[in-house]
Amino acid sequence: MPAAHAVSYYAASAHPAPRREPLSGSVSCDVCVIGGGIAGCSAALHLAERGYSVVLLEQHRIGWGASGRSGGQVIHGVACGQTRLERLVGGPASRAIWDISTQALALTRRLIERFHIDCDWVDGYMLTAIKPRHERELHEEIEELRNRLGYHSVRHMSREEVCATLATKRYIGALYDAQSGHLHPLNYTLGLAAAAQSQGVRIYEETRATGFTAAHVSTERGEVRARHLILCGNVYLGSTAPALSSKIMAVGTHIVATEPLGERRARALIANHAAVSDMNWVLDYFRLSADHRLLFGGRVSYSGLGNFDARRATRARMLKVFPQLADVDIEYTWGGFVDITLNRAPHFGRLMPNVYFLQGFSGHGIALTGIAGKLVAEAVAGEAERFDIFTRIPHRDFPGGALARRPLLVLAMLYYRLRDLL
Repeated sequence: MPAAHAVSYYAASAHPAPRREPLSGSVSCDVCVIGGGIAGCSAALHLAERGYSVVLLEQHRIGWGASGRSGGQVIHGVACGQTRLERLVGGPASRAIWDISTQALALTRRLIERFHIDCDWVDGYMLTAIKPRHERELHEEIEELRNRLGYHSVRHMSREEVCATLATKRYIGALYDAQSGHLHPLNYTLGLAAAAQSQGVRIYEETRATGFTAAHVSTERGEVRARHLILCGNVYLGSTAPALSSKIMAVGTHIVATEPLGERRARALIANHAAVSDMNWVLDYFRLSADHRLLFGGRVSYSGLGNFDARRATRARMLKVFPQLADVDIEYTWGGFVDITLNRAPHFGRLMPNVYFLQGFSGHGIALTGIAGKLVAEAVAGEAERFDIFTRIPHRDFPGGALARRPLLVLAMLYYRLRDLL
């Protein structure tokens, strides 16, 4: 049975995309990319534009993993935050990473425009405060972004403005960013793959890389001989790259999509059509789709177990924000894994001089994965300065080894969940 995308609203509303044949036999190229998400497709595209011959291998379908199932929020910065990043790498390097993260927003828009990617891009992002502590942190964040980092697209929204924008009484203030936004992530990823293919990239779906050396990738039915290799599979690489697995953890996330609400009712929920997320550790995030549904995520699983009713749990969180939707049906429920690092900072590097990897986006990846692909393409071409800034970020293994690391993470997350209640 041919591989298919996981059942989701995104898969149901995806544009038609060709099925690419699995790899069979032996092929040669300059660069082999493993992983058909945003990072892998971006890397392949930018390498092909530099004149490299590129082969991309995807175990399932293009966009099958986190890139095609996410909340679709395209936002500035990195998941660990600028303050922690500065402690990790110092002021100059953290500032350079910040600048790259804002360039990532511009790159996303530019790729959409240049390759005519129909992915429902919408401007605007709101980070909302639930309690006074959050409101104080928002003011500090805006001060840092505007005055220290020169990022002037952000402003504060008062309780009154937030209440006039969002049909809920849950929030007491917000940061609004006009440069960030949201999109249909699967259609964006499919569009990047089509752009890469138009530049000569050979894409093979339903092809798992089972092992590699510096110049060779083995698959179930074939092989790739390459001068360079880029690993973009994140948690799905598994046994293919065991050296990377100790630095990341798979976290389950879940999203629901309501039935179509109609334009009037949908716009009453989010008048400015922005993407929204709150400031809790276990956060809620939501936005409107192009066909006037509410897409709402708000449940994560650190245990790795799926023995709960994701539809009911996520719907309950949605109704805490929008109780007026009690009469609305949930039409789609889906989930998947994102990779997190212990410090929540992105993890880029090399396993060998010609074997690169990109991982650890920690749920903050739509914009950053796109520019990560561009950075690794630069590095392959001998222009590694920007890529190497990220390799300076220190990363430790998750404690506890293979057996205890997940239970220890669950215990740690209980602390943050309790903190959300204070």
